[in-house]
Amino acid sequence: MKNKLTTIIIAILTMVLTGIAADAQPNRNDWKEKMQSGKIAFLTMEIGLTPEEAQNFWPIYNSVNEELDKATYNTVASYMELEKALNDKKSDKEVSKCLEKYLDAMESQNKIRTESVEKYKKILPERKVAKVFVAEEKFRRQHIRTLQHTPTRPQN
Repeated sequence: MKNKLTTIIIAILTMVLTGIAADAQPNRNDWKEKMQSGKIAFLTMEIGLTPEEAQNFWPIYNSVNEELDKATYNTVASYMELEKALNDKKSDKEVSKCLEKYLDAMESQNKIRTESVEKYKKILPERKVAKVFVAEEKFRRQHIRTLQHTPTRPQN
């Protein structure tokens, strides 16, 4: 019970401090910061991280996510290149080259995820490692549902 309370307090403090930082810089992408702080709180609760686990987990998790962001960028770029090659009616050889690049980029993302499991296992029990992936997917789905039900605001 004490660990859960400590985890809740850490999550709330993280959200509050991130909110204060976002308010101090209103022109910055505060939506991303708010989403990130919400994700931290959500994952911490869903995984059931103790304060000690959280201290070791978040630097590794953030590092993995930076790698994944780069890999995702490469995947999207190679997808766009593939789509353009098809739309421009490029030769089969050029399309094949683009397809291979796209598949390599997707494989890179999967490799990063697979390697992250081993990194997480060094600091978390296997059950909590599995919960990382389930919690991420729950958060993603929750965020998508929220976006689907949020009315769009006119651009200023």
